[in-house]
Amino acid sequence: QVQLVESGGGLVQPGGSLRLSCAASGTIFRLNAMGWYRQPPGKQRELVAAIASSGSTNYADSVKGRFTISRDNAKNMMYLQMNSLKPEDTAVYYCNADRQWLAVVNGAADYWGQGTQVTVSS
Repeated sequence: QVQLVESGGGLVQPGGSLRLSCAASGTIFRLNAMGWYRQPPGKQRELVAAIASSGSTNYADSVKGRFTISRDNAKNMMYLQMNSLKPEDTAVYYCNADRQWLAVVNGAADYWGQGTQVTVSS
């Protein structure tokens, strides 16, 4: 089993920055791919970014150039640096992980965290 715990959410003004963290524990060697999803109020969950163990990344068009996903395999951590935040970035952010890349990017990953709230408002 794998446990994922997100942290770093909060309230930030438009144009501000936040860094989300996802700590993984358990059977870590299974985690070839990890990702960040978000669910805005009243909307469906959507992919924000994903990263493979090789370092390859994938971003949603809405966050390209503003968000950066990274991982530290030695520390079993994944991060999402969010810059130039907009009110439409307001959502609960979840990390996920799986052995398979497609499972992460398609939202079918085996493992999910419980989420952290990000609110962008003045």
